[in-house]
Amino acid sequence: MPRSALVIVRYGPCDCCGIVKHRTFHLEGLQAVLKEEGHRCVLEKVADWNKVELIVNGECVYTCSIADLEFGGDGRLDPLCQAAKTSVKNAY
Repeated sequence: MPRSALVIVRYGPCDCCGIVKHRTFHLEGLQAVLKEEGHRCVLEKVADWNKVELIVNGECVYTCSIADLEFGGDGRLDPLCQAAKTSVKNAY
C-alpha cells in the first residue's frame, strides 16, 4: 500500500454510563498510529453499535469492537492498533 493511503474509519455508537452515542475517545490511538505511518484518516459514523471498520480502496481491511480499543493514548502499546496498522499496510 502506498505510504499515504486514505483510510476511512467507520465507527458506531457505544454505551457509556447508559448514554448511547458516537464517541471518538477510543479511536484516538488508532488515528495516531495510522497518521504516524503517513495515512490520512476520515471518520465516518455508522449505525452498528460498538463497531469499527477500516476501509481502504473501498475494501474493509480490518474490523474490531470500539470498546476493545484503548481509551485515549497514542496506540503504540495497543495490540489492536498495531494489527490495524498491519492490515492497512498489507491492503491492496
